[in-house]
Formats: sequence, C-alpha cells, structure tokens
Amino acid sequence: MTLRILVTGASIAGPAAAYWLDRTGHDVTVLERTPEPRTGGQNIDVRDLARDVLERMDLLDAVRRAGTGEVGLRFVDEDGGTVSEFPAHAGGDGGDGPTAELEILRGDLAEILRDACGDGVTWCYGDHVVDLDDSGSAVTVTLAGGTTHEFDVVVVAEGPRSRTRDLVMTGDRTPLLDRLGMYSAWLTVPRTDADDRWWRWLNVPGSRSVHLRPDNTGTARAMLNVMTDETGLADLDPHDLRAELRERFADVGWETPRILAALDDADDLYVDDLTQVRCPTWSHGRVVLLGDAAWCITPIGGFGTSLALIGASVLAAQLQRSSSPDEAFAAYESWLRPLVEESQDLPPGAPRVANPRSRAGVALFRTGTRLAASGPVRSVASRLGSGSGSGSDEQRTLPELDAS
Repeated sequence: MTLRILVTGASIAGPAAAYWLDRTGHDVTVLERTPEPRTGGQNIDVRDLARDVLERMDLLDAVRRAGTGEVGLRFVDEDGGTVSEFPAHAGGDGGDGPTAELEILRGDLAEILRDACGDGVTWCYGDHVVDLDDSGSAVTVTLAGGTTHEFDVVVVAEGPRSRTRDLVMTGDRTPLLDRLGMYSAWLTVPRTDADDRWWRWLNVPGSRSVHLRPDNTGTARAMLNVMTDETGLADLDPHDLRAELRERFADVGWETPRILAALDDADDLYVDDLTQVRCPTWSHGRVVLLGDAAWCITPIGGFGTSLALIGASVLAAQLQRSSSPDEAFAAYESWLRPLVEESQDLPPGAPRVANPRSRAGVALFRTGTRLAASGPVRSVASRLGSGSGSGSDEQRTLPELDAS
C-alpha cells in the first residue's frame, strides 16, 4: 500500500526516513522550517548498528570520504600541554572510543542523505506546521503559509523542542524535558598553525570547558560548555549572548581568547540548553515521532545521530510489514525503545563529573583521564565520550526491508 507521508524536519532523521520511505513505495514530502538546507554544523559520529544502516543505503564509503579526519581525543592544560590522550580505536579491538571511525560534520551528513533520496521525494523549505487534524483515516495539515494538505501519516523528525510534536503530545502523552544543567555553544573559527587533527579538550574551574575539533573545510570547530542552574542563556539575543560568553570565559587561557575573538564573525553560533526528551509514547493516531523530537539523548549521552539513522530504518521496515500505521508504530517503538532508554541512561555523575567546579576537582579529573589512558584500563576507558548506547545493540539485528 502506498501511503502519503509528510516528514517534518530535514536534518538527519528526516532525510534518513525519507530515503527509506521512498524506497519502500510511499509518496514522501519533507517539510523544513528553514528557507534552505542547513549546511555546516558541528562534529557528529556514526556508530554500531547505524554503520549497518549506512551500508544498506550504500553510503558508508561516502560518509567515510567526507569525514573530518579526527585522530582522537586529547585532554590539555591551560598552556596547551597534553594531559592525556585517547587515539581513535585505542581499545585495540576496532571499537569506537571518543573519536569514532565515522566522524563527520552534521551538515555534510545531512547533504549526503538528501542527495541519496530518490526523485520521488518532494522537498519543501521555509514553512512549518501550525495545526494537525487527525480524522482517524488521514491527517489534515495546516501550514504557517496558509495552505492545507492531507496525508496518511505524519513523521515528526524535528528537534527536542519540536512545536509540531507538542500539537499532538498533550495530556498524559506530554514529554518530559529533562535539563542537564549545561549549556553548549558551538561555532566555526579560522584555522591556525596551532590546530591539528586531534579533538582537544580543556577543563577549567567553574564547571567550564573549551573544545577545538578538526574539520575537513580548512577551519576548526569550537565549543564552549558551562554548567549552571540559570535558565534563559540560549534565549538571549545575539549581541547579549556573545557578551555573556565573553564574560563567562574571559579568564580562561589556552586558545580561548582566539575563540572569543571569533564570536562576532561567526554566523553559525548556536547555543543549546542541553535537554533530554522522554516521551511516554512516540505516536498518537497517524502521527509518529522520530529522532530528537522523540528521545533526544544530547551530546553528553552521544549516539543521537546513530539512533536517528537506526530509527528511520526501523520505522520504514515496520510500516512495510504491518497492516496499519498503529501496528507499525507499536512495533517500531517496541524494537527501538530499549536501545533509546539505555542510551539516555548517562554514567553516574554525568555531566558534572567531567565539568568540575573547583581547581581541586579539575586536578582530580585530569588525574583520572591519565589513569584512564594508561594501558591496563585503556580498553574500558576508550568508551569515554562514545555514548551510553554504544555497544548496546551488538546482539540486535535490524529489521529487513524490501527496498527498490
């Protein structure tokens, strides 16, 4: 049966779903709020079963070729000296540590997924959903632009604060938004001779950290993290936001002054109040959630990109093998929820343990990373930063798809 399916969101989960839904015979439209495809973005990775998904899509080599070239994670001190390091595949068994085999910029992966979609996928930019009316046999979708459209299924593949999700998931279906008490600011900065192929991480007192990561475009990707109980930082206007970041990181050494100096020219500055999403259910009627809108893991938990790819494949497979959307959505959630819940189960003390308040705490954390990088425990420590879900799906098999 051919279904008319609307997918809202064109980052990772949305295009991945469009790929599989089109290839399993459905009429797919992707709707994205931004006026054009989003490029750039920060470093993300693909792990475990998600690599199998890419292989099924015949995209594994394309993603590998578009990789950032990151060779591992190196903790540094205020002078840039190495405290400890975790080279890629440090575990010696080919497993993924902080740096995965497949490290790529978000925008590059999104572009690869979009380009892989067939001509049957319709892309609509610069509009968004303002109302959903589910009659039981179809969903009437009203867009901000004033038009209405009818679909058999709506897949909400948006971010953790999805407005489309919140039109449907109300009452006892309302998701829990679990703030981690940490803000992350991402931006692209000019590359200098000091930059190499390592992800470099500096911890400083005040529960702050500064990161620089390589990319494949001749620049570098910076991240400023701060833990605080304050709210509203992510909602500041651009001028006030830049001023706030300068004030909070003004006393930090290493490459931090260079990052702060780049704030004014950074057109991709993005700040997020890291929040996990826990939904009691991922579907209602003919509307189903996918990706961060359903289960945001946050970068602290990792594995979010991989879950988006896995989830898109599982959803399409269950729609193909089921007699109704209700049956398919139930099977999709039953298969995927254990993996999501394990991924959301952060290590004890995270993210506080990696963002100490005091100088003594920073010193203790650095000592801990040195111990973790030592030979006797390196195979275990290589999981640091790899995501709670990494490795949890080793015994799972992806549902088969009959794709054209």
